[in-house]
Amino acid sequence: MAVTLEALVARFGGELVGDGTRVVTQVAPLDRATSSEIGFVSQRKYLAQLADTHAGAVILPSDARDATRLPRILTPNPYLYFARVSALLNPAPRPAAGIHATADVAPDAEVAPDASIAAGAVIGSGAVIGARTVIGPNCVVGDHARIGADCLLYAHVTVYHRCEVGNRAILHSGCVIGADGFGFAPNEGRWEKIPQIGRVLIGDDVEVGACTTIDRGALEDTVVEEGVKLDNLVQVAHNVVIGAHTVIAGCTGIAGSAKIGRNCMIGGAAMIFGHIEIADGTRISTNTLITKSLPKAGTYTSAPPFSEHEVWQKNAVHMRNLDKLVNRVKQLEKRLNELESKS
Repeated sequence: MAVTLEALVARFGGELVGDGTRVVTQVAPLDRATSSEIGFVSQRKYLAQLADTHAGAVILPSDARDATRLPRILTPNPYLYFARVSALLNPAPRPAAGIHATADVAPDAEVAPDASIAAGAVIGSGAVIGARTVIGPNCVVGDHARIGADCLLYAHVTVYHRCEVGNRAILHSGCVIGADGFGFAPNEGRWEKIPQIGRVLIGDDVEVGACTTIDRGALEDTVVEEGVKLDNLVQVAHNVVIGAHTVIAGCTGIAGSAKIGRNCMIGGAAMIFGHIEIADGTRISTNTLITKSLPKAGTYTSAPPFSEHEVWQKNAVHMRNLDKLVNRVKQLEKRLNELESKS
């Protein structure tokens, strides 16, 4: 696909400076861009890279008008603008509408005429597949599950029975929506399974990464609100609620019945205890363990910095003795207070 800078500004806004008839065919980083490609700078500290770039055009912050003589588009948010240009120049491939001969679609399933069901897919009884939705090879959509319009399910996605996915969702390969939550009752040294009778409800414009799992609720539903983005290998346990437009990076684990607010940002490999609440707008750093509710928005970090192994071993010894050290300090304080009271 090829597009002029004038056409980009007409579509996405921004201020055009220079030759608006310049045609670009792809986005690229500044150090590798060619004359037919467009690059971007989102922060002023990287403007020096413009001196050596071979890009045909660039996207710059609004206050960087004079940073280069290249044709340029000025915008308050160059990174977002770049993302939109990239999406325009790299549209997702879309298979033809219809049901593949090897797909297994239940007679009472509702599949939109313009939806695409790929080879080996299974669509259960009473399931609903929305308009223009693509169900990839070997996906399974369970009985009475609902998939909205304009969704994309890559190969080997599983959506269990009665779960619901909103419009424009993207579910990457291997993700599982609606597996049983981890619920077992102790019974004389054994474990008895607790039926998980809730559902998973996923809102509009949600993206779920590869091999991420979202468990169904035990009694109530597990809820992922609109605009949430989950990375690969995220575990969402039963009855969790994730507020709208929250983003969660890979390998994060969220225990049952946790409630995460809207517009939160959670770093990779964070661990969140169950039955706690996290305020809207909270940021949690990578590898951070959250053990109690966070009622006030802020940035929370618990991961210690790495160190050489020998240094870590010495510090670990000190950590094991912290309780004894605290008691010694208390005793010393007590003796000091006694001495001061006698003087």
